[in-house]
Amino acid sequence: MKTLKQTYLNNKFFFALFGVGICYVLAFFFPVMWIANSLLVFVLLLTILDALILFQNKEGINAQRVLPEKLSNGDENSVKIDVRNNYNFNINTKIIDEIPFQFQKRDFLIKKNIESGNHSLFEYILEPKERGEYSFGNLNIYVNSPIGLVSRRFAFQKDAKLPSYPSFIHLRKYELMALQNEFLLGGIKKIRKLGHTMEFEQIRDYVQGDDIRSINWKATSKTNRLMVNQFQDEKSQRIMMLIDKGRTMKMPFNGLSLLDYSINATMALSHIILKKGDRAGMMTFAKKTENKVAADNKSGQLKKISEALYNVQTDFFESDFGRLYQDTKYHLNQRSLVLLFTNFETLDALNRQMKYLRGIAKNHLLVVVFFKNSEVHKLLNINPENMQEIYDEIIAEKFEFEKKLIIQELRKYGIYSIYTLPENLNIEVINKYLEIKARGIL
Repeated sequence: MKTLKQTYLNNKFFFALFGVGICYVLAFFFPVMWIANSLLVFVLLLTILDALILFQNKEGINAQRVLPEKLSNGDENSVKIDVRNNYNFNINTKIIDEIPFQFQKRDFLIKKNIESGNHSLFEYILEPKERGEYSFGNLNIYVNSPIGLVSRRFAFQKDAKLPSYPSFIHLRKYELMALQNEFLLGGIKKIRKLGHTMEFEQIRDYVQGDDIRSINWKATSKTNRLMVNQFQDEKSQRIMMLIDKGRTMKMPFNGLSLLDYSINATMALSHIILKKGDRAGMMTFAKKTENKVAADNKSGQLKKISEALYNVQTDFFESDFGRLYQDTKYHLNQRSLVLLFTNFETLDALNRQMKYLRGIAKNHLLVVVFFKNSEVHKLLNINPENMQEIYDEIIAEKFEFEKKLIIQELRKYGIYSIYTLPENLNIEVINKYLEIKARGIL
């Protein structure tokens, strides 16, 4: 019974039967009945022989699905399939992997010829758009002999599960860019630094251009040459990321919601913060604050943040900024850099929350992160050819002007802002953090 379940008839078998059927039709008009009977017997015997060849080896092939430890949300993740041919003849294979339903990919098929005794490595890409758990079904491989009338199905690795975490694949890339202070957007620009920090790094030889006020006279007298104190950017500063998970963050762009973009940016920024020696922390909020991770720079901090963000979802409630202000005042008792990921579509929406934002900015350096609408932004760069396109462009410009008013209103109260397209969010927030560090304004 098990053998029967693994047996499938190929198209070539039905084409052969169709040819036999034509011979039987011709037998009504010509004396070729014996040819039709002979062909039918030949096809049936060949089919039986094909099946015997395929089932003679209990383990005709070995295969395994090579999965990463976890999926990176919003990124391309590589999945590999390793297949080894144990038959003493070449085989044709059809690989159908039952990938998680979230991808809605119902036409998955890989075809490959594998020589006897060899193995082949196949690779395909999955790009998850949701965080959470992804379940794989069977890895189905249909094997044909050179005859090709019958296929044998092999099934491997049933019910494999894989978690999808906030984006982590590009963390190394962002780290290298941050160390070199070279980012994709904005080019190279000089930043005026207000004074210098007082965190001592080392004593070194004086070189022309050094601030003479930094000369260490005691070290100079001992070595009989000019020595200066060198200072470095202050470390262990607190950076807190607040993520709005209310209804305004449910808006999707390129398959990811604004919440997902914010979570991915939080992961990328946290990685840079910890590499710079500062303390990274975060919390989410809607009706109340949740998923709190205190600012710290211990070795397991990034994993702790990743676990806290693993299953965060948006809801349809209005976010309570008053509650956020109270909890921020209670939990953040030292001056910190606070990055607030939210979205304001109108100036009225901002004004309703302004008193709470000003309250946070009174004790902390507040940066409000909100988003450009990608679809509206596209309408600003078209050449209208009819009245409808003119109306669309005017409405898009109105929305863009409203966003600029929001930036001006925030600046009026000393609140910094980041206004960016969702796909550029990671680079923009890291740029802002590095700029604030370079200017020494925290």
